[in-house]
Amino acid sequence: MRKKILKTFFFLLAFSGFFGSFFTPKIFGQEDFSLAKEEVLEGKIIKILKEEILSQAGAESLHQELAILVTKGSLEGKEIEVDTGMISIVGQPKYKAGDQVLINYSFDSRGERIFFITDFVRKEALAGLFFIFLFLVVIINKRQGVSSLFGLGISFLVIFKFILPNLYAGYDPILIAVIGSLIIIPLTFYLSHGLNRKTTVAVAGTLIALIITGVLAKYFVNLTKLTGYASEEAGFLQVAKEGLNMRGLLLAGIIIGVLGVLDDITISQSAIVFQLIQANPKFKFNQLYQQAMKVGQDHISSMVNTLILVYTGAALPLLLLFIDNPRPFFEVLNYEIIADEVVRTLVGSIGLILAVPVTTIIAAFVAEKNERTKSF
Repeated sequence: MRKKILKTFFFLLAFSGFFGSFFTPKIFGQEDFSLAKEEVLEGKIIKILKEEILSQAGAESLHQELAILVTKGSLEGKEIEVDTGMISIVGQPKYKAGDQVLINYSFDSRGERIFFITDFVRKEALAGLFFIFLFLVVIINKRQGVSSLFGLGISFLVIFKFILPNLYAGYDPILIAVIGSLIIIPLTFYLSHGLNRKTTVAVAGTLIALIITGVLAKYFVNLTKLTGYASEEAGFLQVAKEGLNMRGLLLAGIIIGVLGVLDDITISQSAIVFQLIQANPKFKFNQLYQQAMKVGQDHISSMVNTLILVYTGAALPLLLLFIDNPRPFFEVLNYEIIADEVVRTLVGSIGLILAVPVTTIIAAFVAEKNERTKSF
């Protein structure tokens, strides 16, 4: 038992190293934009030197003077003092001793050092969470879990090494998303579920559903005249890289977003059909389809609710615009920032719903044909 635990531990450690090797590439092919006299340090707050409430232009802000020990950077091992809260900002955090923070280190025109905290250091917490995820996948799902983790690694590799750089380079976002999906789907499916008819049917069903989703997305994005500029990220991208096709990026995002959920749906429906034919080899196409769709309908019912809740959770701050808003409901709904999410949610959901009958039809046809071949 101890040997198994040790093997699992060392596997997770090795896989974490493998995953980390491509999880942090230079996205968008960016170079080091930092100035020669500017640096980002990491540090640990060791003492709160002063803490007071300041009133500025009728607004109160928390001012703190912090003693920080630099743990990474050119000033490593040295103690510095940093002021926070001199300018009132929304969401100003209250720091305490022991907090690990990122500090921007630069010089002013007179050559004097300037320090200000830009954010918390979160990498240790994120690494711990990721390790728990890896551990549970391997312990509970065993060999199949290991394969699915490699599939996950391939997905991230394709996204960060192929899709994102090519999108930033200005290539057609829809074409890049489709090519990326064509790479991800077969590799991840076969790694996670094995090389068999069940998985092949799921791959076919996923590809068809993905094409339907892409067509619907393009049609309704054009019909609703969405520009892709509704989010803040779109504005930042235009500053960083001019000439990007923002509408195309919106469409690519819908295609990639629905891809992950399609795996669960198509594999489930395919597996149901092949289990049915295995339990009763006399089942015909119509019987296989009808029996599998009974389960598929339950799947659709629960999935619709799940999808709406997932999108609601992601867009919760946005949905607060509906609360106590003096404008009419349909006027608010008409704003692009809202319509963007509505189209994304409904088009994705339609694609997922259609994946159930499409995959079931393919699976029933293949299963019946395979059983008929056996009988001869």
